[in-house]
Amino acid sequence: MNTRDKGEDGSLDRRNLLGTGAGIAIAAGVVAAASIPIEQARAQAVAGSSKLQEVIKRGKLIVGTGSTNPPWHFEDEAGKLVGMDIDMAKLFAKGIFDDPTKVEFVRQAPDARIPNLVTNKIDIVCQFMTVTAGRSRQVEFTTPYYREGTGYMMPKGSKYADYAALKAAGKDVKVAWLANVFVEEWNKKALPDAVIQQYETSDAAIQAMLSGRADIAAQDLSTIRWLVTKFPDRYKDSGFGWIPNSYSFAVKPGDTIWLNFVNQMVKEAVTGVDFDDYAKMFQTWFGETPPTPKIGYPA
Repeated sequence: MNTRDKGEDGSLDRRNLLGTGAGIAIAAGVVAAASIPIEQARAQAVAGSSKLQEVIKRGKLIVGTGSTNPPWHFEDEAGKLVGMDIDMAKLFAKGIFDDPTKVEFVRQAPDARIPNLVTNKIDIVCQFMTVTAGRSRQVEFTTPYYREGTGYMMPKGSKYADYAALKAAGKDVKVAWLANVFVEEWNKKALPDAVIQQYETSDAAIQAMLSGRADIAAQDLSTIRWLVTKFPDRYKDSGFGWIPNSYSFAVKPGDTIWLNFVNQMVKEAVTGVDFDDYAKMFQTWFGETPPTPKIGYPA
């Protein structure tokens, strides 16, 4: 049992903790407040105007997500949605209903994330959404749940051992990128002398690497971790990452109760009572276990 959950045996007597009679009044207030269901208390505070109340009344959480981007959101062999974003959405449903199955997924393209949110077609976006200033003017972002970056993926049998070897090879290295106007600028920060090849899709860039047309492929670090975990005999990570950005969930602006609730859920997943669930997701989709939050120190 958690020490915070001990009964009325005096082991956590507020009078002893505070050392004054004021503890009696405070404790009495806590007991009285605890007798009011949390959803009732919130309803009294906002007269049922929060998205949280709407979700509770509806009996399910409606989540906007994708279906083609492992390890975040994709279909397994049975056509079932799986991935890190899917698992986090189920954790939210568990927090609201004590039932992770009470969630409906709306499959959407990335450019539909904000429109579907602001028109109330969905309650929340769980779709590896990068936080930017421009998007922050249209939605409210939650506490980040993943720190993304870019890395170099290599074939398992590459003649280059790691990033240091790639950098030392200079112009002899050919790197495959997904086509983007910023590729030259981004690559110069990591491998300034490498020869750049640009492809229409990430899959095409990876195929160029596997076929030998390129030595390495620039990919999201989460993609690299997923592929190395799934196919350890085919791929390896160069061990270098840059271009950091944050992934967060997004909610419609103006509802502080809903935003605060989701923020609490994210924080407790990353650093608190739901860390075991978060760590299991992380291990499943990225092949590594995040460090255990330091006990006794708030994150």
